[in-house]
Amino acid sequence: MKRILIIDDHVDVRLSARIVLESHGYSCTEADHPNVGLALLQNQQIDLILLDMNFTKDTTSGEEGLGFLKELNRQQLTIPVIVITAWAKVDLAVKAMQLGASDFVEKPWKNVKLLESIENQLTLENTSDSQPSNGFLALGEHSKSLIKAATRIAKTDANVLITGENGSGKSLLAQYIHDNSPRAKHDMVSVNMAAIPDNLFESELFGHKKGAFTDAKENREGRFTLANDSTLFLDEIGTLPMPLQAKMLRVLETGEFEILGSSKTQTSNARIISATNADLEKAISNGEFRRDLLFRLNTLVLTIPPLRERQDEIALLANHFIKKHCHRYGFEPLLLTNAALEKLKTHSWPGNVRELSHVLERAVIMTDGDSIDDTHLQLELSTQHESVPLMNLEQAEKLMINNALKHFDGNVIAAGEFLGLSKSAIYRRIEKFNISVKESN
Repeated sequence: MKRILIIDDHVDVRLSARIVLESHGYSCTEADHPNVGLALLQNQQIDLILLDMNFTKDTTSGEEGLGFLKELNRQQLTIPVIVITAWAKVDLAVKAMQLGASDFVEKPWKNVKLLESIENQLTLENTSDSQPSNGFLALGEHSKSLIKAATRIAKTDANVLITGENGSGKSLLAQYIHDNSPRAKHDMVSVNMAAIPDNLFESELFGHKKGAFTDAKENREGRFTLANDSTLFLDEIGTLPMPLQAKMLRVLETGEFEILGSSKTQTSNARIISATNADLEKAISNGEFRRDLLFRLNTLVLTIPPLRERQDEIALLANHFIKKHCHRYGFEPLLLTNAALEKLKTHSWPGNVRELSHVLERAVIMTDGDSIDDTHLQLELSTQHESVPLMNLEQAEKLMINNALKHFDGNVIAAGEFLGLSKSAIYRRIEKFNISVKESN
């Protein structure tokens, strides 16, 4: 039974909340002041907190409630907090959420809304507990639906194809599926397909015997062997050259392969999760990808929307990253100003969630006050969004690479790192799009 701490100085408010919550299966503890609530947290297991913001008579500043949230941060207590506030003080609720509160409910609340908020936060908390500390963040409706689907899929052994732009969290979603699967007792094995030179493909995936080729000075296990009874994550599967796709197809169809330098057939029962930012249907039409291989990869498909299409998540993600980076560097919690938030919402986020995290990490380090303003973000905004022509994924990818190369004065490696691409991957794309590169000296 989940235990909820109700912090409010009005006994009738606490009683009203208690009646509703206990009738729906929750256990409740009450406190009439934040300090009393903090004391209770020292000796009771609390799953969620309902927090009023004002406790001093005739005071509406909310300083006591904000102080309580700051103390939770200082003590590194990660209990979800739902703020109870009057509509006139929504700005106060926003400040509370910037300090780590999860949601706010207006006074007088509607029981359905209150219960829905509590259920959502407890569900999200349970989901977060099952993820690694750097796991996929499900903070908005799109992402929550995605996590629900991934949780169902995780219980099966079906192959999964994850699609989405660079930086959207494909590898983190793959890790989440593995961590919630029956195979979680074994480590997931990952390989970036774009980073494997063609001549080392068989060695990397299937392993080799000592002496199988010139530089094979010792035996080596391949990824399919290492992933036996576990999950094999094939990132950037769309970059796999056609001549190598037949070899990949065989092991996916039968589970059979040969170690390089050996004639003995091996087997692997690895579950395959693959990921790509490419349009594989278009690649098939262009003769660059095998349809029968796609059929083996896409038994189930999960698509991560780009951050620019998840406006409801930007504020939540921003506050999460600010809190994370403040904790990492030992800084006091920082607030995000409305001007900064509007700037974040206006940005197109070509690097998606990864770019947002990097932008806010830099802002946290460079800010010398108690808040992050728009001047700290160092974003180059386009104010003419409506003039940007509609383009397909391939055109957009080419444009992003050209822009990155221009920004880094032709430095291919730096551009690739910014875009989240390995050296091999970006050079492969430069060749694919016939991009002229003039590297700086």
